[in-house]
Amino acid sequence: MIINLRDQIPALKNKYYFNYGGQGPLPKSSLEAIVKTWEIIQDLGPFTNDMWPFIYKEILTTKKIIAQKLGVNSKNVALTENISSGMILPFWGIKVEGGEELLISDCEHPGVVAASREFCRRNKLIFKILPIQKIKNLNDENIILEISKNLNSKTKILIISHILWNFGYKIPLKQISIELKNNRENSYLLVDGAQTFGHIKIEDEVFYSDLYSITSHKWACGPEGLGAIYVSDRFIHETDPTIIGWKSLKKEQGIYEPSDNLFHEDARKFEVATSCIPLLAGLRNSLDLLDKDCTEKEKSKHIKRLSGKLWDSLSQFKEIELVLEKKYLNGIVSFNIENIEDKYKFVKKLGEKKIWIRVLEDPKWFRACVHQMTTNDEIDLLSEEIKKLPGNF
Repeated sequence: MIINLRDQIPALKNKYYFNYGGQGPLPKSSLEAIVKTWEIIQDLGPFTNDMWPFIYKEILTTKKIIAQKLGVNSKNVALTENISSGMILPFWGIKVEGGEELLISDCEHPGVVAASREFCRRNKLIFKILPIQKIKNLNDENIILEISKNLNSKTKILIISHILWNFGYKIPLKQISIELKNNRENSYLLVDGAQTFGHIKIEDEVFYSDLYSITSHKWACGPEGLGAIYVSDRFIHETDPTIIGWKSLKKEQGIYEPSDNLFHEDARKFEVATSCIPLLAGLRNSLDLLDKDCTEKEKSKHIKRLSGKLWDSLSQFKEIELVLEKKYLNGIVSFNIENIEDKYKFVKKLGEKKIWIRVLEDPKWFRACVHQMTTNDEIDLLSEEIKKLPGNF
């Protein structure tokens, strides 16, 4: 099962890789699919009548596959370039009033946080931080309790990640959605899905959000420069696009004539203009390889077993502080080693042994990611090398 997939990924042949949450390695056949699509477009002619049917088929096929993975209708899916553009550009079109609040967790990516701050400054909103990092016993009940304490009649937007990129904890989307809507019916739940797509099954949860952003290049092991968003029907109808291009428009003809509605009445209103079509073939190929390698159930079982093994191994070493008090068994294991001041040097030392984990910035600790391609031997090696190195710092 796993060996066959690993053989198709060049980056896994000469290193021990634990950075799937940062960027997943691209299978060779996915790269070939991208190149082949470029060749087809050039053979057809990049701007000819023969090319357009091919382009539309590529887009529709990819959206359909993504929609199936998200458990939503493809009309609610728009293609983007990455998580940041998917999260930020649509939510800047939400109609707000001065004095309303934007609530964002303290476990979000810096780019999304910075954009949220600027959105609040320009629109005279109150920027409010949801303190998740302070919760000692991180569980669904305590997260819901913390959210409820921070909601009020002014809360218009809540931004949170489905899996917290620093803790690795999966938040309860359904319960959060209910809590938010009970507090204020016309509020919006915006979800960063950077650490879920290609990692865990999400098709029963995405539709509880108003906007859900994913990317190709992390756990899905697709190419960088490609992402997608799910937007609810309500979000489509009540918000306006912020960056507008020909893809946003119902039609280009008559654009100078007065019109009450220039834009598509589905998620395409949030798409902009020319994008890199060959990347779509690369993502589809990667998703197909992941699916053929094992079933969703087998994948989840494998990831849980190996992340649990890593957690148990690290917990036996007194110098290592595991970020979560108990293992929650997805592919993210975060930990800290207090007596190591230069964490980047520690990662570099591991890298010299062809072992790759990463340093997170806020809070500053280490993160290792376990995927369906990860092996028992890799977990054993990572554990042993982590235990060896602290004495050298």
